[in-house]
Amino acid sequence: MMGYKNLEFANDTVFLITGAAGFIGSNLVEAVLEMGYQVRGLDNLSNGRKENIEEFMDNHDFTFIEGDIRNYNTCLKAAEGVDYTLHQAALGSVPRSMREPLIYEDNNIKGTSNMMEAARTNNVKRFVYASSSSVYGDSKELPKEEGKEGQVLSPYALTKSIKEKYAKLYTQAYNLECIGLRYFNVFGRRQDPFSEYAAVIPKFIKILKDGNQVEIYGDGEQSRDFTYIENVIEANLKACASDSKAAGEAFNIAYGERFTINQIYDLMCDKLDIDRKAKYVSKRPGDIRHSLADISKAKELLNYDPNWDFRSGFDEAIKWYKENI
Repeated sequence: MMGYKNLEFANDTVFLITGAAGFIGSNLVEAVLEMGYQVRGLDNLSNGRKENIEEFMDNHDFTFIEGDIRNYNTCLKAAEGVDYTLHQAALGSVPRSMREPLIYEDNNIKGTSNMMEAARTNNVKRFVYASSSSVYGDSKELPKEEGKEGQVLSPYALTKSIKEKYAKLYTQAYNLECIGLRYFNVFGRRQDPFSEYAAVIPKFIKILKDGNQVEIYGDGEQSRDFTYIENVIEANLKACASDSKAAGEAFNIAYGERFTINQIYDLMCDKLDIDRKAKYVSKRPGDIRHSLADISKAKELLNYDPNWDFRSGFDEAIKWYKENI
């Protein structure tokens, strides 16, 4: 069920993965190493967790750099001799960005422009970076389609939108082939359930397993296109292997189905064999009401063909959290 394992790159290919100790980054590290290629990981460990990459530290194909993307010299050194950059390092969380907007500009915009310039200077073949479905903002159109974005609703979303503009500029002006991946609510193994800003699925699982009551923002009828981590790995690697006509573009990365928070909660209680009512609280500022992706552009230009629907991915995620938290 893994649509990226048959991809082939030159034997001596080097991938730089930023945010390597984070949720998505560590899964990319694992996938690329399993394919037999060299990986250089960069992370300042502010959000990433060392235990996420501990098992790779003895792998002779893996090198870890503890450093910050806000430091240009660190980025420049990390990108030396690199073929492909998979740029995942960023501050997430819409609610946090509403409270602390300035640190998002510093990390997500300056950090990304540092990495793009380092990639350009080192003649990196392809720069693949994490964008977000949040760029659709207040657009009520469903499914969400590239080119039909609304007004962004949070500083986090704004930083992702600006990253896409930088990427298009670097592609056109500097011939650095940049490809943006608009992730739609990614979930799966290693996603942190302990953070104050944890994503909904790991957060709910931990609360339920701890015997506490889950709080649902608003009426719970807001919906999301939850995307299992394996689909995101596929998108990153296929973006590296895709034709140059994909360069400068941003693509929706999802499965193309949506579930409400209430549906997720009910399914989670069923899988964990827990019967506990949720508490409903005020909705959060900056939240998008509904999210569903049109993935036809990614299918056409990236050959993206996600195998993992929500339910199959959710079963795997539940299994992992039962064993690890």
